[in-house]
Amino acid sequence: MSDNYDIAELGGLDDWRQHFGGFRPESSRDGRRVVDHELTMQFIGMTANAFEPGEEAGYWHAHSRIEEAYVFLAGRGQMGLDDEIIDVGPGTVARVGQGVWRTWRCLPDSPEQLRWLCIRAGGTELPHLPDDSTRDNDRPSPW
Repeated sequence: MSDNYDIAELGGLDDWRQHFGGFRPESSRDGRRVVDHELTMQFIGMTANAFEPGEEAGYWHAHSRIEEAYVFLAGRGQMGLDDEIIDVGPGTVARVGQGVWRTWRCLPDSPEQLRWLCIRAGGTELPHLPDDSTRDNDRPSPW
């Protein structure tokens, strides 16, 4: 295995609630796994999350340098974004920029846990098209 990639198995969506984690002991909870604490990530971060129906974050937060993308995979919930409430569910992707206050909850009548990935990034703005890639059309596929 190369030293320049890592693999983590998150398990199926139904297993995510068994995770316990956070960035600090006082913010740790059931249903959170800080994946970037397990993998060698330099420029992006990611958490895997699961809320039970009726569960909510219980706090608001905003970042001054970090941009986040929330990718919702299962369940039904809502996000508070500044003064708006947005409905979220499977297939919803919410980009939340710097300075935006955010919170979230799983609706009490959600048919299942609200499960999502939160992907964080900071640093410099990405180009519209990746400008650092090298392509090899002649390299055969490994399968």
